[in-house]
Amino acid sequence: MKKKVKITAILLLTTVSIWAQNKDEKQMKTRTINPWKWQNERSYVQAVEVTQAHGTLYVSGQTAIDADGKSSTADMRTQLIEALKNLDKVIEEAGYENKNIVRLNIYTTSTEELFTHFKIFQDWIAKNNIKQSSTVLEVKSLFETLKVELEATVVK
Repeated sequence: MKKKVKITAILLLTTVSIWAQNKDEKQMKTRTINPWKWQNERSYVQAVEVTQAHGTLYVSGQTAIDADGKSSTADMRTQLIEALKNLDKVIEEAGYENKNIVRLNIYTTSTEELFTHFKIFQDWIAKNNIKQSSTVLEVKSLFETLKVELEATVVK
């Protein structure tokens, strides 16, 4: 009987060890590509490679719209903060993590106003340890009274 228990224990330990190795090999991996250093001060990377992802979340542009669907009429600073909060909420609700944002595009009606408050964005990026590819686009207008919109791709 002791021999059977010993063999069973060895088989179980071996199986668990192999399963743990296979699980590690199948975890999502990201690699950033930065041929230069100047983008580091601007809180983005040139490219992100993702391998072995288990899911991809494509997040629609998040803006300063409240829970009742009312567009903000506030200034750029306030709208940026609200858009970031809404982005946080959607990502969390989907079961993903901000640190796994690999692409984040910013649409704004005024790059001049946005860049005045860009530290808010950079602090949020640093707090969440995000290394994302990004594009900032100035557009003629956004929905109703909105000034900034954040569109993300998140992986897990």
